[in-house]
Amino acid sequence: MNWYVLHTKPRHEKKVEKDLLALGINAYCPTRPEYRVWSDRKKKIEKPVLSSMVLVRVDEKELNNVFYSKSVLRYMFWLGKRAIVRDFEVEILKQSLLKNNIPDPKVGSIIGISSFGNKLGTIDKLSKNKIWVSLQDLGYRLMLETA
Repeated sequence: MNWYVLHTKPRHEKKVEKDLLALGINAYCPTRPEYRVWSDRKKKIEKPVLSSMVLVRVDEKELNNVFYSKSVLRYMFWLGKRAIVRDFEVEILKQSLLKNNIPDPKVGSIIGISSFGNKLGTIDKLSKNKIWVSLQDLGYRLMLETA
């Protein structure tokens, strides 16, 4: 069985996960906690990390069963084939969401980013709840939000 990526209707990720789990399909919608502030209250919500996407683990013969959920639009494709996510990549995603691996960050510090295979990056900038990290090997600059 492989993990596949489903494209969902906007803001229906958690609903799709719930529907698919009710159908007996192994689905995973990675979320992270976020605080929303209104004029009268502050609330903690679970925001999906992958917008309009849900990961599902199904056999080849059960690929069409995911469309019983009306919020599923299609499978995501890569190079003309259904996009497959490897098991270790899903585990890395789960682990990186469970723990915050940046203890006491400082500008200029070198840290490993677990979701990028522990590639080393340099902290460029800090704000109240955001950290900007440059990954020189990949040529990327990431913005990480802290809880």
